[in-house]
Amino acid sequence: MALPAERDGLFRAPQSLVLEAHVPSLAAYRERYRRSVEEPHEFWDDIAKEFYWRSQHSGPFLKYNFDVTKGKIFIEWMKGATTNICYNLLDRNVNEKKLGDKIAFYWEGNEPGDSMKISYSELLHKVCQFANVLREQGVKKGDRVSIYMPMIIELVVAMLACARIGALHSIVFAGFSADSLCERILDSNCSLLITADAFYRGDKLINLKQIADEALQKCKDIDSPLKNCIVVKHLGREEELVSDGICSKSPPLKRLCQDVQTPWNSHVDLWWHELMKNASKECEPEWCDAEDELFILYTSGSTGKPKGVVHTVGGYMIFTAATFKYVFDHHPEDIYWCTADIGWITGHSYLTYGPLANGATSVLVSSVRAGSFSPKVETSLLLSSLP
Repeated sequence: MALPAERDGLFRAPQSLVLEAHVPSLAAYRERYRRSVEEPHEFWDDIAKEFYWRSQHSGPFLKYNFDVTKGKIFIEWMKGATTNICYNLLDRNVNEKKLGDKIAFYWEGNEPGDSMKISYSELLHKVCQFANVLREQGVKKGDRVSIYMPMIIELVVAMLACARIGALHSIVFAGFSADSLCERILDSNCSLLITADAFYRGDKLINLKQIADEALQKCKDIDSPLKNCIVVKHLGREEELVSDGICSKSPPLKRLCQDVQTPWNSHVDLWWHELMKNASKECEPEWCDAEDELFILYTSGSTGKPKGVVHTVGGYMIFTAATFKYVFDHHPEDIYWCTADIGWITGHSYLTYGPLANGATSVLVSSVRAGSFSPKVETSLLLSSLP
């Protein structure tokens, strides 16, 4: 689409784009902003009505105190209302909106041509399977699960499976060291670790399981409650494992690395694909209070000790859904790409939760740091994902 000529340092949007936009003018934006500030209960309640709630909130829609002189600092959204964020992201889109055949993610691997896609129905089935796996491993509502994985479909499956059963996920960026992983496992009191055998970042092979084992040994030395580690066979997988462990339409990896040395402790380690083989594709979600904790994500620690930031179910769901829709002006036919790693809050909000809450189709690019591509490469990656 040709951009209109620049005038006064501004590029004016084409009228056809303006007419279809969710916020078509500055005046419309200012009115929405005014309402969000002056009428926050009504503003957010309208957005909340777009989602499924098992029961409605019993008290105020929004309650908070930011003045330390008036007592404890707190904020509560729709306390008493019950829902499940995974149900709203997947079941609602598949069963109510009839988006089961729509592509949820186009995945682009490290090698040219190494790609796959997964529909909303397929993603729902994989998430239910892994949620059942987690329950079989003794994970229950309120437990914490550490996830240390590259940017692969299984990462999304793992985090949504945690959300489905009310467990908190604590995702650790796959570029962090064993010390960083250990520190976050201990601080969040995780009972289970999910990782992968290895992955490529460009030409560099990262033996993720080896790093994870170093972290687990450090945790064991400090009496961590973490007992098991579930491992995705990513680089070592063969073609038949792709159909069992990920998606029936997925091709084998273009660059297999079956010689990668994966350290193994049969008392601790479990293969993802073996656990998934016989797991049921149906899993009743755990209905959670809007103020129940959803996940913990740690700051990088660049200015001191990493701090765990907790997000809760209800407020986070409607916030990410609304900001994705309005900031990116998402429409059903769009294909969207967020270049952030899921290990950061941007990736949590605008690669997983926000897009799926809107029934969007996203591009998930494997394991290469955001910003490392030239515009030409970024364009070719995006175009290669288009149907």
